Amino acid sequence: MIVVATADFELYHGVVNELRDRGTTFTTIEPDGALPERTTVVITGADNAGAFADANVTTVVAGPDDPRGAVDRALTALRGDGGRTVVGVDPGRKPGIAVLAGDTVVAAFQVPLADAVEVIRDEIHEAVDPVVKIGDGARLQSAKLVNELEDVRVELVDETGTTPYLGTGVRGMGDVLAAVNIARLEGEVVDAREIEPTAGELQRIKDRSRERSETNRSIDERLARRVAAGELTIDQALAEHRNGGSEAQSAPDE
Repeated sequence: MIVVATADFELYHGVVNELRDRGTTFTTIEPDGALPERTTVVITGADNAGAFADANVTTVVAGPDDPRGAVDRALTALRGDGGRTVVGVDPGRKPGIAVLAGDTVVAAFQVPLADAVEVIRDEIHEAVDPVVKIGDGARLQSAKLVNELEDVRVELVDETGTTPYLGTGVRGMGDVLAAVNIARLEGEVVDAREIEPTAGELQRIKDRSRERSETNRSIDERLARRVAAGELTIDQALAEHRNGGSEAQSAPDE
């Protein structure tokens, strides 16, 4: 069982609300109170970090600015050796990201591609031997993620069949649920992935830029390659195009 022991009002409410949101069984005591018999993990503040040193429990020292991180660490400790942090990623323009500790999903996100690496790094920065598993679809986006995630174990996973059927009321969750499934599959360790776009991929980027353009003009191949590499969004490429960084194309691309 998890016990929250702190006199810090802000920390107490942050941690308790996070535990309640996750449906976790816990109890609270005063920092100088006796621990219940079934206590496994204590969440407390820095002022009381040494108060439970003689007890046969794991102490998680938390601050009021990161109650979710404290609860993540407590749940990982509660699960013991099976609590390795695994991040599953369903790549795309807005990747689904799922963070697992052992078999339990502890966090989930869906963010723009440009923000995905930062989110992943935030989730693994205190983890011991984490692994990031990235689906092998959306080749250009997955390559960008693989190539930017240095100093962490990255596995490329066959994502065939990882996106579940979505019933009424859960539309929009497919990428996140696929990320959960990807996190639970074995993958191949990779250090880098080629990001050279095909002619068809470049044409699709140009077509999307034409659809977004107010003047029905597409960006050129140079800007399309930068979009493919994740250096620019479509809107940023169109802005550079309008500012004279690219020759306008008013006719459809051949």
